[in-house]
Amino acid sequence: MSGKADSLKTIFYALGANFAIFVSKSVAAYLTGSGAMLAEAVHSLADCGNQLLLFSVGGAFSIYEGLHKLHQPEPLKWPWIAIGVLTFGVVAEGFSMWGCMAEVNKARGARSLWRWFRDSRQSELIVIFGEDLAALFGLAIALAAVLATLATGNPIFDALGTLAIGVLLVVIAVFVAIEVKALLIGQSVEPETKAAILQFLGARPEIARVFNLITLQLGSEVMVAIKAEMSRDLSTKGVVDAINAVEAALKAQFPEIRWCFFEPDVAD
Repeated sequence: MSGKADSLKTIFYALGANFAIFVSKSVAAYLTGSGAMLAEAVHSLADCGNQLLLFSVGGAFSIYEGLHKLHQPEPLKWPWIAIGVLTFGVVAEGFSMWGCMAEVNKARGARSLWRWFRDSRQSELIVIFGEDLAALFGLAIALAAVLATLATGNPIFDALGTLAIGVLLVVIAVFVAIEVKALLIGQSVEPETKAAILQFLGARPEIARVFNLITLQLGSEVMVAIKAEMSRDLSTKGVVDAINAVEAALKAQFPEIRWCFFEPDVAD
């Protein structure tokens, strides 16, 4: 991704779409009495707020509502309202996903979507991608449930759709939480970034060879520890000046690097 401004733009795409969809779904759920529509309204509200926490709560609520509807099925009122709102939701979420995928494609390069999801260190983009993916699948499930209920007159399909949306929310929440947890507690930078740092260090005239490079990413900031042999014998001040020059150049080339620790040595 090109930077924080692009990440912020992606978040605004999602937030605007989700709030508009939440309002429309809430009205439709009230008018139609559809459990699937209510589950989708809670889903959109979760998307507008604390993503991981409300994803889980929204999923649990949807599962509860689905079980309730299974035991006490209720006929749908004005199902065409629900169909219209869900169709609007697909269009709005499609716009949000379009904005998200534009940034994902910039970030992933030649990698597959799954490989990017597993390797990426861009937590905000991971959350938005997971939310948009869940939203589109959820809308498809809700629309299928309402159409099946309308076609058969059996409200059991609406209840099953509500349950399916709840399970979807919980599954997405688990996958996104696993990825974001690693970013919160810290992990190495992306393999491509580490390779680029190693290449940069290897090309510096002050360094003869790099023995080891350890990276730690915390949010958008990175810490690196370098163990390397200097290119020639230097006085103490010469070594310090050479290290300072390498660190300054490294931070200029990789602005995300906040901390740099350099150990000169002659062997690993």
